[in-house]
Amino acid sequence: MNTETLAARRVVLDLLESVLRRRVPLDDALDQHRGLPALEPRDRAFVRLLTATVIRRLGQIDAVVLSLLARPDLPKAGVLDILRVSAAQLLFLGTPAHAAVDTGVELAVAKGLAGMKGLINAVLRRLAREGADLLAAQDAGRLNTPDWLWLSWRQHYGTGHTRAIVDAHLVEAPLDISVKGDPHAWAERLEATVLPTGTLRRATGGSVTELPGFNEGAWWVQDAAAALPARLLGDVAGLTVIDLCAAPGGKTAQLAAAGAKVTAVDRSAPRLDRLSRNMERLGLSVATAVADATKWQPDEAVDAVLLDAPCSATGTIRRHPDVARLKTPEDVGRLSGVQRRLLDRAIDMVKPGGLVVYCTCSLQPEEGEEQLSKLLSRRLDVMVEPVIPVDLAYDPQADATALAPLVTDSGDVRTTPGHWAELGGLDGFFMTRLRRTA
Repeated sequence: MNTETLAARRVVLDLLESVLRRRVPLDDALDQHRGLPALEPRDRAFVRLLTATVIRRLGQIDAVVLSLLARPDLPKAGVLDILRVSAAQLLFLGTPAHAAVDTGVELAVAKGLAGMKGLINAVLRRLAREGADLLAAQDAGRLNTPDWLWLSWRQHYGTGHTRAIVDAHLVEAPLDISVKGDPHAWAERLEATVLPTGTLRRATGGSVTELPGFNEGAWWVQDAAAALPARLLGDVAGLTVIDLCAAPGGKTAQLAAAGAKVTAVDRSAPRLDRLSRNMERLGLSVATAVADATKWQPDEAVDAVLLDAPCSATGTIRRHPDVARLKTPEDVGRLSGVQRRLLDRAIDMVKPGGLVVYCTCSLQPEEGEEQLSKLLSRRLDVMVEPVIPVDLAYDPQADATALAPLVTDSGDVRTTPGHWAELGGLDGFFMTRLRRTA
């Protein structure tokens, strides 16, 4: 193995250590790793792919690896991570068996674990012979889903739809794009398809910044489900709208492009700076405020507020597989309290008759349906304004049949990765449209 190849695998081991034991989000671990920028672009891309594959398929990988160990007790963390990295290459990335085995042995030496070379070599050689059969006997979706998430989803969505969710998590999400206008023309230029919501969808791969239209600010990357909350505000041209917890700014861009007078609020100055740079690229003008939205108040009441509240982000596991390994039930409980405070604040910001759209990229009912139920029981000055499928459509004259499954019987919107499987799925979101009464 050449030096560059070994260096890339060592970076992967560092990233797994950060995510699985120090509980650092993968994106942060990638940004913080000093060795990553020194790698060639091809190797950097492979580091991301391999690390994400290990995390996405962790339950399967561990089940296979541990079944091949002579002793039932876990090996040292460093040894286990080497086995995980090699197993991911063998089982999911199509790396030739001899290369994956040699990689594992050389990594052991490089990490000061030369005494474990024999064990690593033996396990990986068996894995090369038996791995495919072992995988075929697994329940992949269930193994890769932590128990607390499986039980929560099964109770709320039922076993069938939970199966659809966990199976969708096995596949990397496609690249979704929001455009300022003329989605069909841009779909042709970007080799993308147009979803019923107007979002463009194309396969991942390549550099986003080198795609047509990026430099001229014609579009931005945004999951199709994440593009729906702004749609629920209807025609915002000329209206004053606050986007709370706004960074990185996909919804801000939607509102500004539609003609709203937008104030983007976020407590993180660096994230808001990134939002401002995004708006500059897109040629959109918005006001910004670095503030804690639970304490901040506009100078006067506004027409509408869009609140994409901080949440457990369990709806984004397709894009961020580390979420399944980092978040806990305690996080959901803590964040639901933050959401409650933000919701009350958002309602207080709008004029009587104004709209508030509340959303979270979470599959947990505590951060969605239950949050709404508690709001309606404690406040008499707000009511749900039910959503109908055509509200989500890019073209109001088009057939909204495909959008109907996204709208609940109570008039809210609930998307999951199990929706639109034939089109490539959706992130999980809950969203509701509220009208402040006089």
